[in-house]
Amino acid sequence: MPQDRIWRKSSYSSSDVDSDCVEVSLTRDALVRDSKNASGDVLAFSGPAWRALVGWVAR
Repeated sequence: MPQDRIWRKSSYSSSDVDSDCVEVSLTRDALVRDSKNASGDVLAFSGPAWRALVGWVAR
């Protein structure tokens, strides 16, 4: 369940309540959600897909 997980925001995120940010929860897979809508939809990535995405973004 997404609500049973630990969610983290980037250290680069503003601490403002109204800031636009995503949160990520990494366990066996990666879930990503909008921090302003924590009960909304989430994107789910397998471990390998998440690593590929992060590697591509970090280039």
